[in-house]
Amino acid sequence: PSLLPFRPGPVPSPPSRLFSSDDIADVLLSAEEKMAASVTSLSTQLSTLRTGRATPNLLDRVQVSYYGSPTPLTSLATVTVQGGQQLLVTAFDKSTTADIERAIIESDLGLTPNSNGDAIRLNIPALTEDRRKELVKTAGSIAEKAKVSIRNARRDASDRIKKVGVGEDEERNALDDCDKLTKRFEKDVEEKRKEKEEELKTV
Repeated sequence: PSLLPFRPGPVPSPPSRLFSSDDIADVLLSAEEKMAASVTSLSTQLSTLRTGRATPNLLDRVQVSYYGSPTPLTSLATVTVQGGQQLLVTAFDKSTTADIERAIIESDLGLTPNSNGDAIRLNIPALTEDRRKELVKTAGSIAEKAKVSIRNARRDASDRIKKVGVGEDEERNALDDCDKLTKRFEKDVEEKRKEKEEELKTV
């Protein structure tokens, strides 16, 4: 037997992954889904801004303390429109009516509930000019947050594209596609903001 010392050879590297256009497509699809979710969230939030007309969506953001846990009002009660300028809130469990009333008072809606113990009525007063201006600013702030979320999705997608390891042309095309997605969804945000602004300004 040989008495020469054993010298281990180099450890072979694992085979490198072969990247393809499928990886790019996955990245772009993920970015598109995130951007679309931002626009959906924007629409939901804008729908809760009071415009002087009674709509059930006004109460979507109200959270009720239910057994110590914040719970959406719409999970605890039905909300219907009465006569165009009034909302009727009827709790599924009558014992929660007082908690729902308190949550409405403590919300930023500026509404005064009128409860008879079984149901709550909310008169929706016409908006003052100052209140309209405040709500327009709020709509703009909500829209800006949606744009930031969309840009974050673009940044994350761009970083992932650069790490995929495809050719320069394919990478450049993918980044261009990502920018087009961003502009498309930012345009959606701006259209929804303007639409809400016009709605808020309409007396």
